[in-house]
Amino acid sequence: MKRMAMVIGLKPEKVTEYKELHANAWPEVLDQISKCGIRNYSIYLKEPENLLFGYWEYHGDNFAADAARMATHPKTQEWWALTDPCQTPLQNVAEGEMWAMMEEVFHHD
Repeated sequence: MKRMAMVIGLKPEKVTEYKELHANAWPEVLDQISKCGIRNYSIYLKEPENLLFGYWEYHGDNFAADAARMATHPKTQEWWALTDPCQTPLQNVAEGEMWAMMEEVFHHD
């Protein structure tokens, strides 16, 4: 298992919409997340800065392949078409990324 985290901005005018979308997350999208080895997935919002922090535990052996598989899933693509316009990527994200992946610098069980 690998713990993973990411961060992105959230447009102030989209906060309510983003919260409502995630309060009613689509079962097909949640199922695909699970099929791609992602468990214990949470997204936190820090206001008034409007930063989203995502955390999950990956239970697979090839995250790049599982992420690519998720990206080709039609319902996930529909979901992202609704959520992506709510978000503002940070200035220093890697090419082709929306969310900026984060380095784990401390952990305690």
